This record gives sequence, structure tokens and C-alpha cells, in this order.
Amino acid sequence: MEIIESVKQMSEQARAWKREGRTVVLVPTMGNLHRGHGRLIARARGLGDKVILSCFVNALQFNDKGDLEKYPRTREQDEDVARKLEVDAFFAPAHEEMYPPGFLTTVNVSYLSEKFEGASRPGHFRGVCTVVLKLFNICQPDIAVFGYKDAQQFTVIRHMVRDLSLPVEITGVPTVREASGLAISSRNKQLTDADKEKALCLSRALKRVHFLLKKQGIAHRGELLQAVRSAINSAGEGVEFDYADIVSATTFEPVDLVERGNTFVLVAARVGGVRLIDSTRL
Repeated sequence: MEIIESVKQMSEQARAWKREGRTVVLVPTMGNLHRGHGRLIARARGLGDKVILSCFVNALQFNDKGDLEKYPRTREQDEDVARKLEVDAFFAPAHEEMYPPGFLTTVNVSYLSEKFEGASRPGHFRGVCTVVLKLFNICQPDIAVFGYKDAQQFTVIRHMVRDLSLPVEITGVPTVREASGLAISSRNKQLTDADKEKALCLSRALKRVHFLLKKQGIAHRGELLQAVRSAINSAGEGVEFDYADIVSATTFEPVDLVERGNTFVLVAARVGGVRLIDSTRL
């Protein structure tokens, strides 16, 4: 595995692989690798010849300085994980490499970026799109792999690729969960054991939607959202509901009736002060 910190070196290596006719797959991350990232890497290995794993804590997507400072940095551990998972290039640039002095340009997918996570974290998706586009330009991937847990991020990036005619195929991977059902996330390390128990209300809410849809045939948005809110509120003190909705996986617009295979259920809440998101595809 090559460890690369220079944008120039990463670009040169990617171009060399492309000249050889290799299929390049990119897995963008902010490091602090866990089993969810492992699933993304495994998927990438099955899709192409060369896998690039980027590990870059992107300050541009944080609207809360405190949240940025608390984000775990585990570079040495991440390198070990990537090596064991047979990553070909571990790209870990410094902030100044990605955003040199005088950097002024950002990328924004309007409308889609302004709701849900975008409303709760203003400017978040502008930061995401900017860094992802830069990574695409640097790494020249044929395919990029993202998790469905961040369903809005997946949809926003897919629209950016389509709108800007980028030659990259976007592939999604289902959410990886702990045995309890809690969606695996770097933020879980900030939760106490008691908070983790309370946080299960998110996955339980999503399970409840699946149950109502499959077993009782309930497909109306209003009834399903009522069940989601009830599950979140049942967790009691220490859980602060943010939002929940049922949207089209294509347009991210709310849907009155679930369309099987093309609908996301979204939920976000603060648990013990830690903001968590979860989603499921119906």
C-alpha cells in the first residue's frame, strides 16, 4: 500500500493507473475507520483493479468548530486497517494541500443541500461537494463508493456528478450496524453506554417502518412518520428529536405513498448531546 500525502503525487499515480487501463475505485472518508468503512472498501475491491482510500478531515463541511475539534483523528490505526484490507493507495493530504492559501472556490448543489442535514448544518453540503469534487479531480476514479447511512449526502453527490457531467459512477452500500442495531458511526465513540442504549431509538424507528409497511401494508407517509416520532420520543430524557421524513430516493422530495425500492426513511436526533443520523431504504 502506498501512503500518499501530496496532491501532485496522488494525481500522477492515478493517471499512471489509468494509462495502464486499470479501473480505479475511490472510497472517500474522514478517517477513524470502522466496520462500516471496511464494508465500503470490500465493495470497492470487488468493483475495480485499484482502490484509493482518502482519509481527510474536511474542515469545510463543519459549521461547528467544536464538532471539528472533537472529530477523532486515528491516522496510525487507519493506515493499519487500510493495509489489512488491501487498499492500494492511502491518500491523506494536509489541509493546506487540499485548500492552499487564497482558496476561494466552492461547489454547491442548490435546493437538495438546503433541507434536512443542510438546514441543521448550514454550509455542510457545500463543504462536502467541494472536497468530493476535488478528490474526483485528483484521484480520477471510474467509480466512487459511499454509504447509504448518509442518504442525503449520497443523493447530493449523485446529483453533482450528473449535473456536472463527471465521468464517475456512484455506488451505494447499505448501512452497517452494531449487533444492537445502532448504525456504526465515528460519533458513537462520544456516546456513553447509557446514551448508546437510548440511541437505539433511531434504528428501532426504522425497523418499525419496515414492519408497518411489510406486515400491515401501511404505506402512507403520515402514519409512518407518526410511528417514527413515537419511537424516538419513547427513549425519554436525553434524546432531542431533530427531523424525520420519508422521501424519494431520486428527488429527495417527501412522498405521500412509499414506492418500494425508491424511498428513504430519514431520522436525526441528538443523544446525550451527540448528533446522530440514520436512514433506511424501503
